[in-house]
Amino acid sequence: MTPVRMRIFPILITIFLLVPIVEIYLLIQVGGLIGVMPTIGLVVLTAVIGAALLRAQGLQTYLRFNQALSEGRLPATEILEGVALLIGGALLLTPGFFTDFIGFICLIPFSRRMLIARLTARFNPMSNFNLHGNGKEYQFDNVYEGKVTRRYEDK
Repeated sequence: MTPVRMRIFPILITIFLLVPIVEIYLLIQVGGLIGVMPTIGLVVLTAVIGAALLRAQGLQTYLRFNQALSEGRLPATEILEGVALLIGGALLLTPGFFTDFIGFICLIPFSRRMLIARLTARFNPMSNFNLHGNGKEYQFDNVYEGKVTRRYEDK
């Protein structure tokens, strides 16, 4: 197994075990405080609000995606926002308060963009370089200069 697979397997097991336990605990606690029917109503209400928010945010992201394409820009941010919206929408359709909380983080523009910025900074290969400069020109540490030569052999 590669090191990445070895690290991700315990994380997935933890997620698939802990999330349902947290959801059940929260549903029991809230149900004990406000009753069964209000708890069910609250879960349904968060799903309805989430669906409306997903529709609105999805449309805005789609429009920004098309605008980036028409300007000739790579719509990387818009694609990542679309993925976050899909994940958030799926989490909001899952019954429970914990998944609703994470789903709303993915749907609210401010928190979604902050989450995407943190993830791209963590997984961006360029973040391994030390960047110095005024914002226009960068100096990369550990850059080795060399000469490229091509040899064409007769066939």
